[in-house]
Amino acid sequence: MSANVKLAFTTLGCPDWPLQTIIDNSLQYGFDAIDFRGLTGEMNIYKLPEFSDRVSETKSKISDAGLYVSCFSSSVHLISEEKFAQNLEEVTQYSKLCEAFGTRYIRVFGGKVGDTNRQQAVQTAVKQASILGKIAKEHGAKILLETHDDWMAGADVRAVMEQVDPAAVGVLWDVHHPYRVIGEQPEQTWNALGQWIEYTHVKDSRAGDAPGEFHYCLNGEGDIPLNSIVELLLRKGYQGHFTLEWEKKWHPELDPAEIAFPQYVQYMRTLTEGISL
Repeated sequence: MSANVKLAFTTLGCPDWPLQTIIDNSLQYGFDAIDFRGLTGEMNIYKLPEFSDRVSETKSKISDAGLYVSCFSSSVHLISEEKFAQNLEEVTQYSKLCEAFGTRYIRVFGGKVGDTNRQQAVQTAVKQASILGKIAKEHGAKILLETHDDWMAGADVRAVMEQVDPAAVGVLWDVHHPYRVIGEQPEQTWNALGQWIEYTHVKDSRAGDAPGEFHYCLNGEGDIPLNSIVELLLRKGYQGHFTLEWEKKWHPELDPAEIAFPQYVQYMRTLTEGISL
């Protein structure tokens, strides 16, 4: 595998695993890092003893296994101004964890635009991202705006990124949603956002019979052009993580992590070994 390829997974894919199982299986399957998105039923993990009273112990367990935390994935939606206090608390707590664990990133969503004028939504997102990004930056971290929900289009995310501090705010490219949901080609997304992309979420799906319908599947078994996306990223010099987002928490019908996680590692090894840079 290319030396630049670092593999992680979000704990969304193993919602019932306790911390020690996550660590043990990460090591066994060949991952480099863990992206925490919930733990044993609690989505805001800073409320758990493992990430509050026992942070030092948790950090030691992870590092002793040769692993690290690549990202803390929050539930923050930037344009939900009515939840500003909640968002502020969440980013503050995750920023402290980033400092404790030596973690660089906190994932945030743009949020639903609804009936709001897009230009107004952009300005709200810029305002919130600037406030929250400043907090993260003070702890040596930054927030990452994900290409998701009503912010899948590269042009919409770019409109925000052009107005914020790039040392405090970056982009998480969910390589699935822009392509699958709005038909944006990977090259289009990269051309719009490449200079800010520091992290990725990887997942695959098959198109359904109805317009807009799709079904998640193991990576490489769907029709998302993952081969060309990974090759594009590597050719452009991307050195961030390729993070499996297996949405078992939201889609219980998906294969268990015991199947999906090792399959992903093997798939990525085979894929990247076939790419000549």
